[in-house]
Amino acid sequence: MPKVYPNANDPNATTAKPTEIPRHVSNRQMEVLTVWKKSLIFNCDGYTVFDTKGNLVFRVDNYQSGKKEIVLMDGIGKSLLIIRRKRLSLADNWMVFDGETSVSPIFLVKKPVNFLASKNLAHVMSCQTNNKNQLIYEIIGSYAQRRVAVYDSRKRLVAEIQSKEAKAGVSFGGDVFSLIIQPELNQTVAMALVILMEQMFGLRRSISLG
Repeated sequence: MPKVYPNANDPNATTAKPTEIPRHVSNRQMEVLTVWKKSLIFNCDGYTVFDTKGNLVFRVDNYQSGKKEIVLMDGIGKSLLIIRRKRLSLADNWMVFDGETSVSPIFLVKKPVNFLASKNLAHVMSCQTNNKNQLIYEIIGSYAQRRVAVYDSRKRLVAEIQSKEAKAGVSFGGDVFSLIIQPELNQTVAMALVILMEQMFGLRRSISLG
């Protein structure tokens, strides 16, 4: 089996499939992360995320049964963001909190009611006092096909989800894919959006919320 994480010095390094989603051209450095829908802890749901050197960047471990939240951590287990489904809401809306305080949400991710008739998967709205309810990101594409693009309020492509396969043509399947992040988007926010795409559109909920 090919390595899950990409390594620039490895002849068996993996590459993402080309996508038809229009790209935002930037001469600044972008980051390519490998997302693996698997926890490092045995018999737990979650995520393990590597950079191009094979370093552990993010992790999610659902080892607290019945806890109705998802905690995104860095490689050493520090809480970065907390994700919760919005209560008493008929729509599929999610709130994202700072991992240290978990008091006031940073932003809200809303799934359009009529998403089947549109390429829009979700809208990311600010919860900050100065620009509350302002659209900050728009997510389009197909998560099932691992072809997703994230645009900011200036219509710049700031992140993509793409399928991944080994150079020899061995497919990893849907549980391993690439997250391509432009410099304009924070990596932690980008990973939170990946988690939310799985919660909204995954064939099975990767994290049990009780």
